[in-house]
Amino acid sequence: MTRIGGRIVRPGAVVEGYVEVEGPAILSVEAATGAGDDVIVPGFVDLHCHGGGGHTFTTGDPGSAREAAGFHLRHGTTTMLASLVSSPFELMRDATAAYRPLVAAGVLAGVHYEGPYLSGVRCGAQNPEFLRPPSADELTELIKLGEGAVRLVTIAPELPGALEAIALLRDNGVAAAVGHTDATYEQARAGVEAGATVGTHLFNGMRPPHHREPGPVVGLLSSPVVCELIADNIHLHPGMLAFAARAAGPDRAALITDAIDATGMADGTYDLGGQQVVVADRVARLARDGSIAGSTLTMDEALRNTVAAGIALPDAVAMASTTPARVLGLADELGALEAGLRADLVVLSPDLRVKRVMRSGRWV
Repeated sequence: MTRIGGRIVRPGAVVEGYVEVEGPAILSVEAATGAGDDVIVPGFVDLHCHGGGGHTFTTGDPGSAREAAGFHLRHGTTTMLASLVSSPFELMRDATAAYRPLVAAGVLAGVHYEGPYLSGVRCGAQNPEFLRPPSADELTELIKLGEGAVRLVTIAPELPGALEAIALLRDNGVAAAVGHTDATYEQARAGVEAGATVGTHLFNGMRPPHHREPGPVVGLLSSPVVCELIADNIHLHPGMLAFAARAAGPDRAALITDAIDATGMADGTYDLGGQQVVVADRVARLARDGSIAGSTLTMDEALRNTVAAGIALPDAVAMASTTPARVLGLADELGALEAGLRADLVVLSPDLRVKRVMRSGRWV
C-alpha cells in the first residue's frame, strides 16, 4: 500500500490528509494534520490535444502518438484524447485503426476528430483544403472501425447535414462538440438540441458575440454543455478565462491544452495538417496568415493560469479533471480523489508545479 500526504483537493474543498492507494485503485482518503504542504490533485483529463514533446497525433502514427501521450503524462495528464485536425477520410480511417490498440492498452482514452466538418469562415488553423459537410456515411464507418475508440467529434452546426450528424453521434454514444462555427445563436442552440454536449475551445474559431446577435459563444454558455477553455493566456485573456469559467461554473467548463507537437520544444517551424506553423515565444501561428495554430500548453500550466486568473483551486481542479472525465463517461472510474476510483493523481508543489505523477497506482 502507498500513502501520499498533503493538501488533498476534493470536490469543492481542500483537505489536509492522506490518500491511500492499493493496487490500481484509491483505497481511502483520510483527513489528518501534519500531512505536508504538497498539493494532491486527480490526474488531469485532456479532451483536446494534437501532440507534444516533438510528437503528433495528427498523422496517425501510433509510435508518435505513444510518445506524445507520454510527454503529457509527465505533466500530469493521465487521461487524454488524441485529436486529429481536418484531414482526408483515408487519414481519419487509418488513424482510427492505428490508435485503437493504444486505446485498448489505456495509453489513450480515445480519438477526437476536430474537423473536417467545420466552417470555412471560422476554420482558423484548420486546412481549408480538407473541409467538407458532415457525412453520415463517413461517421458510421469510423465509429464501427473504432470499436469504441471514437469519443468526440467537432462539428459546425450550421452546415448542411450537421444536425443529423450530431444526432447520429449521440445515438452511437459519441460526444458531439460545437466548434469552428459561424453559427447564429439559434443555430448553436439547435446543435445542442440535436445532442451536442461540448463547445470546442470557446471563443476561438467562433463568430464573436454581439449584443444583438449573441452567436455561438452565448448560445453555448447558456446551454447545458461543457465549454472547453484554452488557459494559455494567449487564446484567452485571463479576464475572459475567469469570466467564462464563472459563467459556466466548474461543472460546465473543461480546461484543455489544444497542444501541438511543438509543446515542450524550441521555437521553430512545425507542421499541422499539412500547413507550416511558426512557433515564437511559445505562440504557434500559421506561416500563411498568422492565425493561432494550437498551443504549446500543458495541463499543469493550464491549472496554474486558471488559479492565477482568480478561480478557486477546487474549481480549477474540477475543470482540469472531474468535468472532462464526465464528458467521456468516465466519472465512475477517474477524475476525482475518492475511494474506489482509479489511482490517477498528481503531486504538486505549493506553487502547483508537478513533483510526481501516479497512474493506475504506479508512479510515472
